[in-house]
Amino acid sequence: MRRDVSNFSPSRVFFRHTLRRMKLLPILATLTFTSSLFGADPLSVVYEGAAGPGKGKHIVLLAGDEEYRSEEAMPMLGKLLSQRHGFKCTVIFSVNANTGDIDPNTNNNQPGIEALGSADLCITSLRFRKWSDEHAKPFVDYYNAGKPFIGLRTSTHAFNGMKGDYAWLNKFGKDVLGEQWVSHWGRHKAEATRGVVEKGAEGNPLLRGAEGVFGLTDVYEAYPPADATILMRGIVLKGMKPESEPADYKKKRATDKAEQGVNDPAMPIVWTREHKQAGGKVNKVFCTTMGDAVDLANEGLRRIIVNAAYQFTGLEVPAKADVTVVGEYKPTMYGFGGFKKGVKPADHALTK
Repeated sequence: MRRDVSNFSPSRVFFRHTLRRMKLLPILATLTFTSSLFGADPLSVVYEGAAGPGKGKHIVLLAGDEEYRSEEAMPMLGKLLSQRHGFKCTVIFSVNANTGDIDPNTNNNQPGIEALGSADLCITSLRFRKWSDEHAKPFVDYYNAGKPFIGLRTSTHAFNGMKGDYAWLNKFGKDVLGEQWVSHWGRHKAEATRGVVEKGAEGNPLLRGAEGVFGLTDVYEAYPPADATILMRGIVLKGMKPESEPADYKKKRATDKAEQGVNDPAMPIVWTREHKQAGGKVNKVFCTTMGDAVDLANEGLRRIIVNAAYQFTGLEVPAKADVTVVGEYKPTMYGFGGFKKGVKPADHALTK
């Protein structure tokens, strides 16, 4: 059967096709906007490495805790490591899935975490995350590859409520980093921390240039395993200033209820270890129970972390690494509910 083309008009066909395309434009525009707002890239931030020894190395920093402002600290460290030392740094945040805002109270959404697939080092500042299997898998794949971890503050209790194949992550702090949540050893928001080098650790490369370590967070009760190398202990102070005197009262340990002087001995606050997996792979581990955003205003503490980044990526630790902050850094005091509202990951991009 032949088709009747007696009424065929090229201009009429063109008009009909143009009209259909015009009707689709609002839909396409909406899809494009949604993709740009909630796509993988806008929900994380990447700092390309400038010139430096770390060029060609990739560090992924995971920010996700409700109290200690990791959403401020991790971008600062990412900028510092990338612009002062050459590492490519990707910062992954806890993000509200409805708004695209950084929201540390959202404990189940860490978009962009697949960046761990190309990471040489993972720096974690997490607290009681409850990720989906989709978000947990890249983290576990990284772990299974035997790659190194730097764990800050609440990373000793990074996960809670994980189930199924990833339930073991609930013990990530204890089993991998070397400790879990035990207690606030110093009085919270009343007794600050002074770092002192462990006897015998003075020559450790990770402590190069790390003088005057002080933080406004309190000392955690912590008992790293026998295979850990303790680098620094935390003196509980009577106040919240670097010059405050050491506290001198007695306290019962949470573990065995035995009483001891709060600084006799002082609790470990920085240690390293090698975590040996059942399959034979080994993860190098650096852990500090310091490391919230206000702690990281301290030059000595920043330098220890930068030193660890060098060592754990196979680089020689500098004699005194440059830890000058890139841009402005005015960290918010720690506390639940104190995070800045309405901040997008893209707001942490480098400005020229």
